[in-house]
Amino acid sequence: MAAAAVARLTAATTCRMRVSGPVTAATTSAASPVTVTLGDLPQQKRSAATATTTTSSGGSPVVVEKRAAAATAAEEEEVEEAAAVAALASAWREVQGAGDWRGMVEPLHPLLRDEVVRYGELVAACYRAFDLDPASKRYLNCKHGKKQMLPAVGMAGAGYTVTRYIYAAPDVALPFGVGGRCSCAGKSRWIGYVAVASNREAARLGRRDILVSFRGTVTGSEWLANFMSALSPARFDPADPRPDVRVESGFLSLYTSDDLSGKFTCGSCRNQLLSEVTRLIDKYKHDDVSITLAGHSMGSSLAILLGYDLAELGLNRGGRGGRGGAIPITVFSFGGPRVGNLEFKRRCDELRVKVLRVANARDPVTRMPGVVLNEAAARVFRVELPWSKACYTHVGVEVALDFFKASHAACVHDLDAYINHLLDGGAAASATTTTLESWRWQMAAIRAGEWLQTLGI
Repeated sequence: MAAAAVARLTAATTCRMRVSGPVTAATTSAASPVTVTLGDLPQQKRSAATATTTTSSGGSPVVVEKRAAAATAAEEEEVEEAAAVAALASAWREVQGAGDWRGMVEPLHPLLRDEVVRYGELVAACYRAFDLDPASKRYLNCKHGKKQMLPAVGMAGAGYTVTRYIYAAPDVALPFGVGGRCSCAGKSRWIGYVAVASNREAARLGRRDILVSFRGTVTGSEWLANFMSALSPARFDPADPRPDVRVESGFLSLYTSDDLSGKFTCGSCRNQLLSEVTRLIDKYKHDDVSITLAGHSMGSSLAILLGYDLAELGLNRGGRGGRGGAIPITVFSFGGPRVGNLEFKRRCDELRVKVLRVANARDPVTRMPGVVLNEAAARVFRVELPWSKACYTHVGVEVALDFFKASHAACVHDLDAYINHLLDGGAAASATTTTLESWRWQMAAIRAGEWLQTLGI
């Protein structure tokens, strides 16, 4: 079934680059998308003008030929755009991972690539809107109100309405107790937003999309949370805690810690998200609904935790969005680290939380945590080793990229570089011998640090 869907998409789609303005919606219903292929679309009549026809006023044949060619090209572009819209509306489940993206990743299908880029841009909006000016009244918060946020960062035509801002308060301390708690610890800051597709965008997508977008690591306490590589039980479902399902303690702290003194906050990041997402699910219970969680770096970890949390608690059940009454949950991860252990991955797979990981082979963040204790150390000849529950494991399907600039080494983890590389179709990476040698030493230092932490030193 998935193969047939991919074949239909290949025949009916065309590439679309970044969206900078409103996109024309197809005439399909968000509640009941219709399967349409390129052959089903009505073909517009081409211009009757030919290369040798002149106008009644005696116009030049060459001019008429150019006009006819331009009109024909415009008509063909309109038909192709309509075909792409119809294909997305009719096959959105496959694009959202219903078939685990079989046949769509290698090579990356144009329609899937367009959707990955689109969600990447919606994550990049978080960085553009985040206020890092210490002198500003909105320091560590969003620069704009909810209604103005997307237009203010150049995404007025994104097709989403922001319904809530999300804040998080990492509860971390400096290693070995040096200097007490981090000066920023416990203070909430804007981490992302919840949005829902407009009627017009819902018609284009074929369903009502509930989006949660997370930015990545920016502040010092967030960086500390990234390096807290100890595994802790998630215990999201009180009725069934599942102590063997463990996640990175820093990400868990960021997701669950409260800051009751914050100006904009109301409970933990987790409580804010569960409350808003369930509200939107109930509001659009008569529509076909999808839940899409997108994030970069640390934000992708929060997206995966939220996806698992929603599915574990069963909050996505009972909707019209998926087969069997479950609303599909899809995570688009950009440069994301590992989040949990092997049991966490297994549980995500059981709950059908779909994760598409866009990862640069040269990005060190995608190898952490678990540089030593990871998937490779958990098994030998498919036999699980005694320490497998302490090994970190990636979740989902990987879209592998490979890019590097010797003049700008930090680009390996930059979200805009990820998006540009997807748009460029995957240019070859280049690096100098000196830079790569330095890179090896950095990775060796990271491995040594993890061994020390594992040994409790």
